[in-house]
Amino acid sequence: MPHYQRKWLYGDLSAGLTVGVMLVPQGMAYAMIAGLPPVYGLYAALVPQLIYALMGTSRQLSVAPVAMDSLLVAAGVSVLATQGTAEYITFSLLLAFFVGFFQILLGSARLGFITNLLARPVISGFTSAAAFIIGINQLKYFLGVDLERSSQLVTVLWDAIKSLPEIHWLTFFIGLLAILIIKALKVVNGKIPGALVVVVVGIVAVYLSGWSDQGVRIVGEIPGGLPQFTLPNLDLSVFMSLAPLAGTIALVAFMEAYSVAKAIEARRRNYDVKPNQELLAIGSANLVGALFQSYPVTGGFSRSAVNDQAGAHTQLSSVISAMLVALVLLFLTPLFYYLPQAVLAAIIMVAVAKLVDVKYAINLFKTNRSEFVLLLITFLATLQFGMVEGIVSGVVLSILMMLYRIAYPHIAVLGRLQGYFEFRNIRRFSDLETWPELLLVRVDAPMIFVNVQYIRDFVLKELEKRPTVQTIILDANAISHVDATALEALMQLRNTLHERGIRLMYAELVGPVRDMLHKSGLIADIKEDVFLDMNEAVNYIVNKEPPQHGKEALQSN
Repeated sequence: MPHYQRKWLYGDLSAGLTVGVMLVPQGMAYAMIAGLPPVYGLYAALVPQLIYALMGTSRQLSVAPVAMDSLLVAAGVSVLATQGTAEYITFSLLLAFFVGFFQILLGSARLGFITNLLARPVISGFTSAAAFIIGINQLKYFLGVDLERSSQLVTVLWDAIKSLPEIHWLTFFIGLLAILIIKALKVVNGKIPGALVVVVVGIVAVYLSGWSDQGVRIVGEIPGGLPQFTLPNLDLSVFMSLAPLAGTIALVAFMEAYSVAKAIEARRRNYDVKPNQELLAIGSANLVGALFQSYPVTGGFSRSAVNDQAGAHTQLSSVISAMLVALVLLFLTPLFYYLPQAVLAAIIMVAVAKLVDVKYAINLFKTNRSEFVLLLITFLATLQFGMVEGIVSGVVLSILMMLYRIAYPHIAVLGRLQGYFEFRNIRRFSDLETWPELLLVRVDAPMIFVNVQYIRDFVLKELEKRPTVQTIILDANAISHVDATALEALMQLRNTLHERGIRLMYAELVGPVRDMLHKSGLIADIKEDVFLDMNEAVNYIVNKEPPQHGKEALQSN
């Protein structure tokens, strides 16, 4: 605030009012996804925004309910309690408290990097499947029939197909018209709040026509007033039941918020988003929000984009949005009595449709089949088994793929470019200079316990193809780390080669590897075989040229 510039006020005010208007119908719609009364979406759009505004490092991120986390809440809490009961609401609010606790814990331990476990294909597969699940779960409101709520697509879809003869056609046409209006307004002028327009039109239409008496389901009475402060009942058994779900939401929510914040930061370029502080800010928003009847929240894609495009310069815009929500809670909740549930369902369907990234999947299919398979498995697992199981399976599979790549790294046999000091893979380049008495090998990965045996076997197999080799030179430029197991295996390989009359030499050792050699004391045994670069090592063997940088090659840093 001491550095706040007066010229920013108009942008913050405009953006705050725009996002606030957007948040009212959106918050109520997302609360319905979570299986909560619509008013809890407004509660979740109030205090968390204020807390993040005080602590967050992004100037445009809008922290409030989002579709994905709302469905995770429904999927997890519905196992513990029946939707619509006081116990279900209590568990949902406790879940926000525990989500905040985990996020603060991760931020305090400076573990913001943990989101790197969520590879882009995993995120894309998960969010695309989540969008389908969220959309399908709105069919009960869109069609006006009673359907089983589930995080498994097939279950809900089959239930919807069986209920087709029972469709309430008036409800269906209201929802369909709402979607068409939102889409049309987006084409005409993207700044028009389509969600608010269909909410107003829907309320007026139902109020004047009396459609609620003809079976059109409405939101009904929404309690007025600000959320009350309540202390959570921190029962250990409840914590153990909610902890796995809370941990999952904590990671997914932070991943979503951080990716949005970084995207806006890259465009703005006048501030830095700090991951650990973001964890603390979003965690505090959830934990303190839970004390004021909020369920789990995070930074939303669409809201943050609107906030940015509407001219927000600072988090004052979020404070203004929260004030608008507070005004609605204090004075305007009776106006939403006749709001059709089909309209809220339409708002949700339009919003989540943007989460399905078909272009990215097609691009992966063309460029990287293994990562496309990772995306597809995450997508199918989320659809079939549920959202928590889907993202966990995606993370586990991505880690296994990473371990596989490390266990079987790329290894190249090298030759020297004619007339140059550069060395290249003999399988990729023709007319390279090679020598029958030399085998030049480059390992493009850290040498650790999971791959050292593969590297050793590769070298020995190459020797079988080249019986005239007398010296092996290891290009270590791409080896960033060597662990204790690899150091021991290297010395065993050196001894094995020595018994065969073959010398093992090293070139271009990077600083961390030289440090390990010095700390282990092995540098004394191999110092005569360490060279600064490949060209120097080759010339020493082929042309008998003495090394010019002997001491530099041995320095530990």
